[in-house]
Amino acid sequence: MSLFVSHGAPTFALEPGLAGPALTDLGRRLPKPEAVLVVSPHWMTTGIRVGFSEKPATIHDFSGFPPELYRMEYPVPGHPALAGKALALLEAAGWKPVADASRGLDHGAWVPLMHLFPEASVPVFQVSMPMDLDSESAWQLGEALRPLEHDGALIVGSGSLTHNLHEVRWGDRKASDYAREFTDWVRLNVQEGNHQQLIGTLKLAPHARRAHPTEEHFLPLLVAAGAAGIGSSGGLIDGGIEHGVLAMDAFVFNREATWIGGLSGFPN
Repeated sequence: MSLFVSHGAPTFALEPGLAGPALTDLGRRLPKPEAVLVVSPHWMTTGIRVGFSEKPATIHDFSGFPPELYRMEYPVPGHPALAGKALALLEAAGWKPVADASRGLDHGAWVPLMHLFPEASVPVFQVSMPMDLDSESAWQLGEALRPLEHDGALIVGSGSLTHNLHEVRWGDRKASDYAREFTDWVRLNVQEGNHQQLIGTLKLAPHARRAHPTEEHFLPLLVAAGAAGIGSSGGLIDGGIEHGVLAMDAFVFNREATWIGGLSGFPN
């Protein structure tokens, strides 16, 4: 099982909207993982790095937001043992990863996890996004990390289903037509398990380049889908569209016959 979450604006930590309670409900129903591995566009590096910190700091990697946001902490432990296994898997797949014992958790990791696991009781570590990652290699990155599920890791791609910050209308809950049309296209192909369509999303989907002027916030979805594998469908967590253009959907990908009930697109 793997998960894609839309982390939205940093204020998602303070303003949960539809997505926050839905993630909290999901976290209660998921089997408790040994650790969460997060891939986020807010840790992009030359090459690929794996976080080995035993006590990863909460990084407030944003500016211009309410003061209370900078006082928030997500005090989870890391998981160096599983990070070591991730490093070995990436090496075996030809990625040439580097261990990083000092990196904390960026807001793409801790903000959605505050909703998913609010007790901060599940260890967390991150794998960085290489700066040259593209759609094909994002899927391959997920494939390389897939065996970690057998060690109890929940692989989470944290990005944004749409991410045009130039068109954000703060506080506006009326969704733009283009954002809805793009979101509907992705939902359909996730739920039907159309992996080639998903990999080609930024070329094939309606309004793709308007929804994602740059691709880094979409690629974590492909990491999560790749971690589940070809033929895996995704159950939808409807997070709505915030600030006019930021779609907050999440998807749970599962290759097994047992499913988490109550999610749109899952068989009951």
